Amino acid sequence: MIPLLDLKKQTESIRSEIDSAIKKVVDNCNFVSGKEIEDFEDKAAGYCRVNFALGVSNGTDALRLGLLASGVGPGDGVICPAFTYYATAGAVASIGARPVFADIDPRTYNISPDSVSRVLKNNRKVKAVIPVHLYGQCAEMDAITRLAAKHGLKVIEDVAQAFGAEFKGKRAGSIADCSGVSFFPGKNLGAFGDAGMLLTNDKKIYDKVKILRNQGNAERYFHTELGLNHRLDTLQAAVLSVKIRYLDSWNSARQKNAAYYNEKLNGLPLDTPFVPEYTTHIYHQYTLRSKAGNEKIIGHLRSKGIDSRVYYPLPLHLQKCFGYLRYKKGSFPEAEKASRQVFSIPVHPDLTREDLDYICASIKETF
Repeated sequence: MIPLLDLKKQTESIRSEIDSAIKKVVDNCNFVSGKEIEDFEDKAAGYCRVNFALGVSNGTDALRLGLLASGVGPGDGVICPAFTYYATAGAVASIGARPVFADIDPRTYNISPDSVSRVLKNNRKVKAVIPVHLYGQCAEMDAITRLAAKHGLKVIEDVAQAFGAEFKGKRAGSIADCSGVSFFPGKNLGAFGDAGMLLTNDKKIYDKVKILRNQGNAERYFHTELGLNHRLDTLQAAVLSVKIRYLDSWNSARQKNAAYYNEKLNGLPLDTPFVPEYTTHIYHQYTLRSKAGNEKIIGHLRSKGIDSRVYYPLPLHLQKCFGYLRYKKGSFPEAEKASRQVFSIPVHPDLTREDLDYICASIKETF
């Protein structure tokens, strides 16, 4: 099987550095709130060009904390794309707020500013919007921030799939009021378990999240907030501090693999990834689109030993858990169409030229 991501190969290449970083944490026994966390926060803040970075337990909790620190609470509406992973809307619902879905741009698969504008005309209780930088490229942030300013909304970026991408020269995660990052092992920058981060340039949000993530206390045993236990583990911070040094080279390799695919698959009845001028793409996923549907192609690729999947096979507005929101099939046609037509193929940095050629040849066989 050619996997979507080969973590064994990635780890082997930096194993000695990883082992040394983990050994240091184990030797010092600083498993919670160790110095490695602050070290990684400094590295991440510098990398993303933001004033503040706070390590947290995972990407979902990063969004949750960002919403709470931005003043979003029970009953407030939060706009998110209908076509993304559950965690975006799940974070909203977990604090008692109400997910308000919008459709996507059919070329980028990111949230459509036009759809957001239409949603805002019919929803007066909306307090925030979460643009997701899906598959590794940034949403149209200028249009989103203009709409947010016009309607008095907070903007929280979901950077789970785009850590290292840029929007008009700005790093993803540095554009909005705050941002949530996931370091799930399968991400371009992945931990050895669950891990996440809150990014912001707003000191008030930073101060609030710093307290909320640590049981609501700024000083041990003195609790000023009804806080949560959403701290980043020291071991994960140590691993991420090593891996972040290689992120740009890994992302560059993904971009080269994507360019090779674009060339070799040209002329087939498939849509290769569309990348607008305003953003770079770091290809967390290399996602193709077949207007004839994705099931046959995925089945063929898997029969050839190539991992291929749909991100995501059922839009959020049709998920059973969000049935209480009373959306119906047809509410967001672009999201529904994408779920039937898109499929992702391996693009990770450890693919060989032989792997790439084999994958391209296998796709061509389906036509």
